[in-house]
Amino acid sequence: MTETVIQLGFWELLIGSIVTMYMLIAGGWVLAKAGRSPLWILLLLFPYLNVLAVWAFAFIRWPFVDRAPSPTQPDEG
Repeated sequence: MTETVIQLGFWELLIGSIVTMYMLIAGGWVLAKAGRSPLWILLLLFPYLNVLAVWAFAFIRWPFVDRAPSPTQPDEG
């Protein structure tokens, strides 16, 4: 396994790091918009746990979607 990492060049590691950081930042933003902690995105870094995390995120209650609508105030005009 270490042979693969050693054979990667500078540019491959740089591009992989940039893509990973973009995934973490964009995913954290999506989680925050969904009403969850952006730290959930760190679970995607672990093999097998990432599948469970995505599955759990899909089926848990969503605070911004499942909450009751706020009562509308009548217009006074």
